[in-house]
Amino acid sequence: MALDFQGGKAMEIWGAHTARTMRAVWTAEELGLEYILHPIGPRTGETQTTTYKGLNPKQKIPCLVDASVTGRLVLTESLAIARYLISAYPSETLKPPSTPVEFAAEDEWCTFALSELDETSLYVVRRHRDLAHIYGEGPAVVESCFEYLGGQLRVVEAHLSGRTCVLDRGFSLADIMLTTCLTWAKDYGADLGIASLEYVQRMKQREAYRRAVKINYPR
Repeated sequence: MALDFQGGKAMEIWGAHTARTMRAVWTAEELGLEYILHPIGPRTGETQTTTYKGLNPKQKIPCLVDASVTGRLVLTESLAIARYLISAYPSETLKPPSTPVEFAAEDEWCTFALSELDETSLYVVRRHRDLAHIYGEGPAVVESCFEYLGGQLRVVEAHLSGRTCVLDRGFSLADIMLTTCLTWAKDYGADLGIASLEYVQRMKQREAYRRAVKINYPR
């Protein structure tokens, strides 16, 4: 439940407008948490203020501040933020893994989405196509990224065939991580298979997802 006023609550989420901030917002909405949202964007100068650099010297979004924790907890990576919220404030609809096997299965898909889809493919395309004025044009790099992404998306397609969620135990952090990457890939024009497209549509029907989209992408 994002709040549009300052003060009075123990939790704050900084950042909006990106797939990475969507992970934090969607997780908080699934858990029914109350928080203050500071919808600052990337490369707008908002991450370079003295206030924000005091929270996150990396000058990146998202950032979570949980003042209910002794000493105040600050986390600055989307996967760490989402995992913390699920562990600290579990709900019936979004629970943390309960066994080492479940943890390993979830970690496998979360890190796959983060490393193979987000960092290795999609964000590199963003840097050398959408942000070419900052990082330089790299058509060969972009083409190579899409080729690599296509191979990883085929892995996803094979896994999702016949499944409702990524993991057998049901909706989890792995779904939040994968969905944000698949929607990003689709927006970039990548080809998703039938099972992957149907999966994304199922995820988009979740009430918390719909709320998170309105909050994270206010424009």
